[in-house]
Amino acid sequence: MVLKRLFGGGIPLEVDTVIEPGPVRPGGMLRGEVVVRAPERDLEIESIRLRLVANAPLFHKGDGDGEERGDTIGHPDASGWFKLRKGQEKRVPLSCRLNWETPVNDLRGQDLGVLIGVSTEVEAAGAKAQTDMDPVRVEALPLHEAVLDAFGAEGYTFGGAPVYGSTIPDVERHLYAWQGFQLVHPEPGEDRPGKLELTFHTNAVGSEIFLRKLAGTSKYWDRRPPALRYVAAHHEVGTRDLAADVRGWLAAAALLEGSSRDDD
Repeated sequence: MVLKRLFGGGIPLEVDTVIEPGPVRPGGMLRGEVVVRAPERDLEIESIRLRLVANAPLFHKGDGDGEERGDTIGHPDASGWFKLRKGQEKRVPLSCRLNWETPVNDLRGQDLGVLIGVSTEVEAAGAKAQTDMDPVRVEALPLHEAVLDAFGAEGYTFGGAPVYGSTIPDVERHLYAWQGFQLVHPEPGEDRPGKLELTFHTNAVGSEIFLRKLAGTSKYWDRRPPALRYVAAHHEVGTRDLAADVRGWLAAAALLEGSSRDDD
């Protein structure tokens, strides 16, 4: 554990956010603690504010009023006001149940290249400061893995899983973000589009699964090609023939339009 000195200007405070080791899954509990210490004088801690964030840099200057970078995907709970005496250290538990729509950045140990972390903002003596982003591993659900495995059996390889700060129309949502799994086939054919985008809109029961041809760069759903919609339940993993489903989905996707509009 390394306590990070946040404040200059005569208001010293050291803070470290420690996330419990190991991955957490959408729908699961993220836990840890915020460690704060007043090394030089008594301090009044006015608030500790946490954000679970995607698409934010892991490091920034760590002093002054921090910018709210990235897409907020959760607000872990932490304690509010308390006093610290000179040299005193306090450990404040943090917890957050991840939304089922939370993007993932770990697929069976494979890093998907998506930055997810906890940003900690502390206010003391009328000044605010943020720590560096503390990384969090969010592991794909078994349903995600099973569907992606079925595409892999058809020859598709993984090409990325970016998170977009916008919404999917006409679905129940709790996050202003969605994730697109990019799938690439080395030998496309009439019933095998070369590039696809797969999106899971997940809840406690299962997922709405959206499939479309990958084209364009817009983060806005309506500016991308049309998508097919399917559903699968968590309890169907291991009993449903997803391989047969995916073959049917691919045949239908081959008939889709592939045009899109980029952002202005």
